[in-house]
Amino acid sequence: MIDFTADIISYKSIANIQIGDNILSYLDEMYQYFDINCQEHELHFSMSEMTRQSFYSLNDDTLTLTTTFDGDIIGIGCNQNYQGKYQNQYKNELYAGITMEELCSLSKFQKIVYGTLIVDNDYGLYFTLPSPYDEIADTLKDIPYDLKLNEIYVADNSSWQLKPQKKKKPKKRKIAKPYSYF
Repeated sequence: MIDFTADIISYKSIANIQIGDNILSYLDEMYQYFDINCQEHELHFSMSEMTRQSFYSLNDDTLTLTTTFDGDIIGIGCNQNYQGKYQNQYKNELYAGITMEELCSLSKFQKIVYGTLIVDNDYGLYFTLPSPYDEIADTLKDIPYDLKLNEIYVADNSSWQLKPQKKKKPKKRKIAKPYSYF
């Protein structure tokens, strides 16, 4: 059952809607109890790579769902009207509508990646930065402390994470053996 007070679970769900489920599992309930706006877009990643996705908005973007063309849910978002919260690894509750100052005080680490805020290296949940900060903020110092972060998204963005590079071992130098004249 879709619930606008359910916990936000990183990599998994918002409003009891699960990442990886098919939208068909939720459509009857969505159209029966919520105002729905649906759009379909073609996204071009390169000259040869294109994908089609559908976007569902429930109750004026209180909840948003992104699906593949086949209907598999790949992202879920909510705005400040959503009542559920996310509990981070330090047992602090984060929510849509939180200020930057409060977010910094309740988490240990924040990072800007692709115009979003990743908190405590959790790549399954992110806060979107509102315009113009999504384009101009290069460091956290560029974001005012009183800025409200009104949107949270859950998805698998582990590909955004920098992979630690292996240290290259120096090659062993071959030392030429001295020639023996005997």
